[in-house]
Order: sequence, then C-alpha cells, then structure tokens
Amino acid sequence: MNRVHIKTYGCQMNERDSEAVAALLRARGYRLVGPEADCDILLLNTCSVRDAAEQKAIGKAANVANRKKKNPDFILGILGCMAQNRGAELLDQLPDLDLIIGTQKFHQVPDYLDNLRAAQAAGVPIGATIIDLEAENGSQNTIRDHMLAEKQVTAFVSIQQGCNMDCSFCIVPKTRGDERSRPMKEIVQECEKLVAGGVKEITLLGQIVTSYGRRDYEHTGGVTPFVQLLEQVNGIPGLQRIRFTSPHPRGFKDDLIAAYGRLNKLCPYVHLPLQSGSNRILKAMNRPYTRERYSQIVDDLRAVQPAMYFSTDVIVGFPGETAEDFAETRELFERGNYDMAYIFKYSIRTGTPAATFGEQVSDDIKEERNQVLLKILAANSNRRNSQLIGTSQEVLVEGRDKKGLRYTGRTPGNRVVHFEANDRLIGELVAVKIERATTAVLYGTLSLVGV
Repeated sequence: MNRVHIKTYGCQMNERDSEAVAALLRARGYRLVGPEADCDILLLNTCSVRDAAEQKAIGKAANVANRKKKNPDFILGILGCMAQNRGAELLDQLPDLDLIIGTQKFHQVPDYLDNLRAAQAAGVPIGATIIDLEAENGSQNTIRDHMLAEKQVTAFVSIQQGCNMDCSFCIVPKTRGDERSRPMKEIVQECEKLVAGGVKEITLLGQIVTSYGRRDYEHTGGVTPFVQLLEQVNGIPGLQRIRFTSPHPRGFKDDLIAAYGRLNKLCPYVHLPLQSGSNRILKAMNRPYTRERYSQIVDDLRAVQPAMYFSTDVIVGFPGETAEDFAETRELFERGNYDMAYIFKYSIRTGTPAATFGEQVSDDIKEERNQVLLKILAANSNRRNSQLIGTSQEVLVEGRDKKGLRYTGRTPGNRVVHFEANDRLIGELVAVKIERATTAVLYGTLSLVGV
C-alpha cells in the first residue's frame, strides 16, 4: 500500500513542487508509479489561477473518490494552491478526501501519509481529514530535492516563493503567501549538484523570480541580487544554459538587460508578462508599469540581444475593458512580435479586488477578443518559425519525443525541434538544419556535434 501517483495541474512551479514531494516520498520508502490505476495513494497538486483549473481538479477528485467505495484503504489527497485557497470547504464537495495540504506544507506530506498508513495497518479508522494550511517560516527552503531520471538534461530549481505584487486579478498572494527567497549559496550548491548529475540546462523558478533576494542581499555596484545569482550560476562548469520564469516587467532594470549581453549561458529568451496594453487597465490591474515602459524594455532587450525570443501573458476581458482598451492591447501585442503567448479570458477569483469591480465583460466579448489575439499569435509564430527554415540551429538534445519516433530538444530561443539522432547525443549541443516548421514545432536534420 505504498504506491503513489502525483498528478500536477498548472505551472512549472507546481511541477517543481510535485517533483520535490516525489523525491521526499521515495526517500521515505514510497514507490512512485506512472499509471494512475496502479497507485494506492493519489495526490493532486492543484492550481487556482483560474476557476476552470480548480473545477478540473475537483472533477478529477470526485471521479477518483469512487475508488474509495471499492477500496476503503485507498488514499486521496489535494495539495497546493487550490487546497490553500479553498481549505476545508473542499469537503463540502469532496467529503472523502484524506489530505488537504497547503503550499507551505509540501514537506509534511510523507509524515501525514505515514500516519494514515499506520492507522490502516492497525485497523483504526482514518477519521477526520488531515488539513494543514498554516504558514511556516523557511518553507521555501524545503523545495530542494530532485528525482533525476536517467540522462536527464534539464531541471527546475526553485529560488523564491510567494508574491507581494498584489495584482488586482490574482489569487497567488493568497495561495502562495509573501515573498520568501532561499539562500543564494544553497541555490548554487543545488545547481552544482544537478550539473554533476548530468543536467545541462537549469530553469530558475519563482512567483516573481526577478524579485529574488531583494530584502536579503545588498545591491552590489548596481547589480541586483537576482543578477548576482545569475552570475554565480553562469560560472558553474559543465552547465550549458540558464533560463528563468516567471519575471515581472518591474524587475528588468539595466543590470538584468545587460546580463543578456554578457552572461554566455543565459538563453536569449524572455517571458515578459504584458497582461494589457492599456495604461488605464494596467492601473486597474495594479500593474506598476505603463505600455511605454513595457515597450522600452522590449526595445532595450532586443538592442542587447537582437536574436531575442519573447513570450508573454495577456488577459482579455478584464472588468471595464472597452473596445478602445483592447485595441491598445492588440496594437502592443502585434508590435511585440511574440513567439509564444498565454492568452487568458479574465476569470473572477473570489477574494481578489477585481472580483468586486463593476463593468464585468461578457463571455462572448472575452471569447471574441481571445480569438483575435490567438490568430495574431498563430500568424506570428508561423512567420517566425518559417524564417528559421534553411538555417542551422543549436539544439540541446533532451531525449526521445513522446512518441519515441525522433529525438527532441530546444534552441536557445526555446523553440522545440524534432530530428533523427541516437541516445549517445542526449545532453549534447548539436547543430540541426531546419527543414520544416509548424506553429509550435521545428523539424530538421542533424548536421554537427559540439557546436
């Protein structure tokens, strides 16, 4: 009764949290299994950014709860952001839950499962659902364990948890708490250990990753703590590439922009959330920048690194968004020339200021505006990818694709490439001549090794 399956919803932070929980459980003697049907314990690590994400997880849990009727010893738990957001009220819809564990208590999951299994072994009814949503000092330092697969080439490293930005539409400050950064020395040591294990690319993660250490470290010579960390990670022998997500435009000071020109391992790829191109809506969102400042950041980054690739986040249908506001968003979105974007229809999140705003936009208008931006994005991505046909791109070979037919990797600009290769090249930088492109994927032929 120790077989665990963890299903993750949402962002890369959630993926990293799930991996850390899995590593802790494996160290405690639990078996992590791939097929959900093979598990005795199912943990759902959830997302609360949009209501649809919560409903999806609730629907999944309701379906799985039927297994408990056939097998009373089956354990079902909900972890993460939805657990933190909804807490005990989840029991109104899901009375058979055994665990509801918040975002600062992931490291307690092995102990709680041990207690549940001990009660089962003793023939004692489990009783009340275990609920732990309390804040805990130092919880950001517990997301440090990894489950490296054989020949794993890329890894996520959590450097910061929580958010103090208080955007009026966002539930994250409630679900993740205040900003908390890990010690720089420990992060660097974690990265060094990963590289020693064969990892060649590291993505640094945080709710507002560019806010890293701003209350814990001095700005040295105009260099922010986040850029100081980038410098140290850049110096790790054997590491090939560095990425980070998710930043805030406010974090793109001169030192970070300049870093793209002087740190050779920092990939020429930026995820730069826009949210809206209207200054009026940005103010209502409590986003502390203007469309003019955002455009300046994009221009400055492209000046330092002309080959820069960009992705972004946009919300359409924010309360009070007029046709004129959306026209400004559309214009800035087109000018951004994005390679990828996450376009969201505004979703009311109870407990956020925007949930109480008047002038809610109708679902029909949200969908219409959503489709407008999606069409622009598709045309943009097709054009940008088509421009790569005939060129040779540096690709870090990550392994076989999901179908096992080809190998896959990404360019420095984060474009996915499929090509013929062999296992010997996993973890190597290779040159791939691009022969075909779709909106999301490039296809090519291997040409040289060790570019």
